[in-house]
Amino acid sequence: MRRRTMLATGLAALGAPRLAAAQARWVMASAYPDGNYHTQNIRRFLAEAEQAGGGRLAVQLHSNASLLPMPQIKRAIQTGQIQMGEILMAAYGNEDPMYEVDFIPFLADTWERAMALNEVTAPILRTRFERQGLTLLYLGFWPSQAFWTRTPVTKLEDLRGTRFRAQAPTLVRLAELLGAQPVVVQQAEVPQAFAAGIINVMITSAATGVDTSAWDYTRYATFMGMTYVRNAILVSTRALAALEAPVRAALVEAAQRAGERSPGLGQESERSMTARLRQQGMVLPEVDPVLLANLRELGARMAEEWAQKAGPEGRQVLERYRAMIR
Repeated sequence: MRRRTMLATGLAALGAPRLAAAQARWVMASAYPDGNYHTQNIRRFLAEAEQAGGGRLAVQLHSNASLLPMPQIKRAIQTGQIQMGEILMAAYGNEDPMYEVDFIPFLADTWERAMALNEVTAPILRTRFERQGLTLLYLGFWPSQAFWTRTPVTKLEDLRGTRFRAQAPTLVRLAELLGAQPVVVQQAEVPQAFAAGIINVMITSAATGVDTSAWDYTRYATFMGMTYVRNAILVSTRALAALEAPVRAALVEAAQRAGERSPGLGQESERSMTARLRQQGMVLPEVDPVLLANLRELGARMAEEWAQKAGPEGRQVLERYRAMIR
């Protein structure tokens, strides 16, 4: 009996280190293709975290909406279907106005202003996510946006009656103000949607234009700054807490580096992808000053509507941000 007890104790002792070093296997979902710089930054972040964690964490990334469409990713993390995910925050504006603040047209229309808006809002967003059982690992920055069309856009009337891709509530409202019909289409479905006539106008970045080979279904990309929106890379707070402390620290530190890389990657993408569009024969016209002024007026109206919807905290966000950019 004593020998069996000693044997069991010995086996348990041998097994303990293996249990402590057991590998956590996670799943992450993203809606963007492998060639996109956001996805490449995520892959680098995960590789760094896995290496620094001594192989005790493995994350399988499902890109290009191959596992889940983007509107379902946040909920999937909250319910434990997956541990990590990347979302376009503005797509969740119906859930909380704070998620869509950077999609207000011309509120932050340069990189410098986008960084100022991020400084004001990032702590608020982090707290919002924490209340929902989510930890914000880092924010990914998109470059400037353009109108993508088959014909030139020189005045507001050119957009009236169009079928307007609206991947966020803010764009739904912009489409309404323009007299266009808003249509929800995910990025992976954009080429087919243009081909089928489901949409004939969209607002997006040069990176997405290249990702979806926009030259096959549009001819004009009219860039005007307009917005610099953000993605949120999220992890289940419960899953994060379950990691061993060194592995958790490695993940958080790698995420911090990925967030620091993101603005520079966005700026480089802006330069290289607009050059790629020109090489493919896309026309990138100068913006008509009257059109720009009219769109800015709509943006100012939408900012006021947003502040009313977001309440006192939203008003404070706008005041703090505007004080920073004076």
